[in-house]
Amino acid sequence: QVQLVESGGGLVQAGGSLRLSCAASGRTFSTYAMGWFRQAPGKEGEFVAAISWGGGMTYYEDSVKGRFTISRDNVKNTVYLQMNSLRPEDTDMYYCAAHRHPLRVTTRVGDFASWGQGTQVTVSS
Repeated sequence: QVQLVESGGGLVQAGGSLRLSCAASGRTFSTYAMGWFRQAPGKEGEFVAAISWGGGMTYYEDSVKGRFTISRDNVKNTVYLQMNSLRPEDTDMYYCAAHRHPLRVTTRVGDFASWGQGTQVTVSS
């Protein structure tokens, strides 16, 4: 089992930037794809971005393409989400998660497990 701890959320004005971090411990981090998701109260989780185990493949939800960048450091066991040109509609709780299976990458929420506790991102207009 992997433990995940997110950080880096906060309050920012529209057009601003934040960098989220997700520190992992437990199982072999470098063999699992990682993802970022967001969820508002009472709503289902929404895919934001994913990165393959080695970092060579990245995937983004359409509304964040060109604004967000996912990356990982397999030495530090950390995955990042650089968020630029933030919009009020990006306001949400953001979670990182590890894929259920090693050496596989998908973008379905149900394919990810070992969720962190989340970090709140609030973008003011």
